[in-house]
Amino acid sequence: MCLYVMMSSSTNRMIQPRNLASILMKLHGAFAEAITSPKASIDKRTLEKTWKLMDKVVKLCQHSKMNLKNSPPFILDILPDTYQRLRFIYTQYENDLSELYNNEHFNVFILNVIRKCKQAIKLFKEGKEKMYDENSHYRRNLTKLSLVFSHMLSELKALFPNHRFAGDKFRITKSDAAEFWRSNFGMSTVVPWKLFRSALHDVHPIVSGLEAMALKSTIDLTCNDYISNFEFDVFTRLFQPWPTLLRNWKILAVTHPGYVAFLTYDEVKARLEKFITRPGSYVFRLSCTRLGQWAIGYVTTEGEILQTIPQNKSLCQALLDGAREGFYLYPDGQKGNPDLSNAVEQSPENHIRVTHEQYEMYCEMGSTFQICKICTENDKDVRIEPCGHLLCTPCLNSWMVSQHIQCHVLYLSIEFCIFVLFWLYYSNYCIIYSFFLSGVRWPRLSILSSRDKRYRTCCGGPI
Repeated sequence: MCLYVMMSSSTNRMIQPRNLASILMKLHGAFAEAITSPKASIDKRTLEKTWKLMDKVVKLCQHSKMNLKNSPPFILDILPDTYQRLRFIYTQYENDLSELYNNEHFNVFILNVIRKCKQAIKLFKEGKEKMYDENSHYRRNLTKLSLVFSHMLSELKALFPNHRFAGDKFRITKSDAAEFWRSNFGMSTVVPWKLFRSALHDVHPIVSGLEAMALKSTIDLTCNDYISNFEFDVFTRLFQPWPTLLRNWKILAVTHPGYVAFLTYDEVKARLEKFITRPGSYVFRLSCTRLGQWAIGYVTTEGEILQTIPQNKSLCQALLDGAREGFYLYPDGQKGNPDLSNAVEQSPENHIRVTHEQYEMYCEMGSTFQICKICTENDKDVRIEPCGHLLCTPCLNSWMVSQHIQCHVLYLSIEFCIFVLFWLYYSNYCIIYSFFLSGVRWPRLSILSSRDKRYRTCCGGPI
């Protein structure tokens, strides 16, 4: 279909059709900006309206014929939890409600809750009896809304810890991503999509309007035409490292046949049931319970469907390892498993270089830079994010069990762990520690002479 623009001249000539994607993008941007920009601060009446709408959605979902499964994202848990938290937040600001009403993120959040509740109510109104059919289009849309509500609740918890706003203090996990946000948006917690897209384009070029729309559908977890620092943090953790952020996104979320968007645990299981006789069939999705991490569902040789969350490795590395081990062979049950070898090159950010000065300083102290300062026995092999502190795997494991996943120095939440490599200064030698990230991990010690570039290798025991 071609779009033509009629010229207002006597000749009624037609100009050449514009790029369809460009026109769609401009219309989408103008429409989104018109309907989502908060015109005025919310008030108590708006909050009461919000709570009534949430209550109505819950009652509709409680109908016995709905037979909703109590598994994430369970809307009958999510909405009451959101309602309760909003009540607590309101109570915290009772002495100065103007501060809450004028909070930009809270305004955007409340207006989005209202819109999403109205969408859910409309589904019941239009779907009628079809809402009770688990396979209907209306029921699928309700499940997607449940996911969006789940994302909204996670964001509310992150930006209103202890029921008071702390969005301006929220720490973006990846340092490069944090610097990008800070330099472009300062202390802002939420920015319009159009503004965010423009800033990101300056660093990571977005080649077309359609690509921009696809990117927005991935990063805008709450579907409100705004991007929060929380959503940006989730996105950059999923598609790290920063230098190849959009390249990684295209590989995994645009071109990879195994990626499924807005699917739940139960839906992944149902999808893979079709391939139960083809072991190695798999799909992957964003985890709805652990935002910022991936979940991979796959069919085993025993005909079981399992789902796992990769730990301490990128999704590309996990898929590559899984393909090598025979677990992830057929994306969405199809032949043609993409080769991700080029996407898993060791990122420079995972290389820790020890300088000559650091080497000499630690020698004078009778220690080494790479020794774990907690146990003073093992070498450091993990960097925790966002604080960036280094320690060994055994200490990390014991600390996380006893201290509820917090940094041992700053007591900040540990969002991500990265296995690191040390480049150590030893006279004419550069010693590189590398770690295999699947199965039993063995350290490999490679000694590279800066003069003859020859390698010698020795292996130690399991760590």
